[in-house]
Amino acid sequence: MERERGASAALWGHAHLPLLARAGSKESVEYILQALWRTRRTGLDAADRTVARDALQLSSDAELDPLLVCLRILIRRCVNEDFAKDDIPKLFPEEVPPELQKLLTLLLQKFQPEWQADAAKDQEAALHSSAAECQSNQNGDTSEHRDAANAELQNGAAPVKGSLESGQKEVKKSPLAKDSLDKMLKDLFSTRDQMATDGRNTGHELTMG
Repeated sequence: MERERGASAALWGHAHLPLLARAGSKESVEYILQALWRTRRTGLDAADRTVARDALQLSSDAELDPLLVCLRILIRRCVNEDFAKDDIPKLFPEEVPPELQKLLTLLLQKFQPEWQADAAKDQEAALHSSAAECQSNQNGDTSEHRDAANAELQNGAAPVKGSLESGQKEVKKSPLAKDSLDKMLKDLFSTRDQMATDGRNTGHELTMG
């Protein structure tokens, strides 16, 4: 199964990985691998591309880019699939010279623990970021619910307050209304009594006459 996996992986790099043989030194290949890992989320910048092209004696990015893709795939598989030293050479197509295979195997084995530790940190940071975002959303929802409840309480309190004030005004008005009614009744009875008295007096006077 390992051999089958290695054979399938070899199909993608046979025309491009041999370009690494143009590198003038081990340090040049090492620099390219480290630069690819360092820029795994952003891609190589113009300065790194220039260094890689010069190290491999390539004239354009059109020649460089396919090689970079192959190397990124190689790095990713070594990190994610945790290839052992003896398994790494199975990733290379036969067209890659033995000396270059040996160099790549040594370098990948050298950086594998460091890259895997970085990958674990990346994953942990992503989980923390996701958890923080989730917590932020929950806090936002709680705050919105709290604000909505406060708004409802405030809106509900206004009519109650208005009703109380209205009731107080009515209570204050009630004595005045009662006094006025009493005065009206008193005046009415006083007038009626006066009319009755006047009537009796008038009748008396008429009788006496």
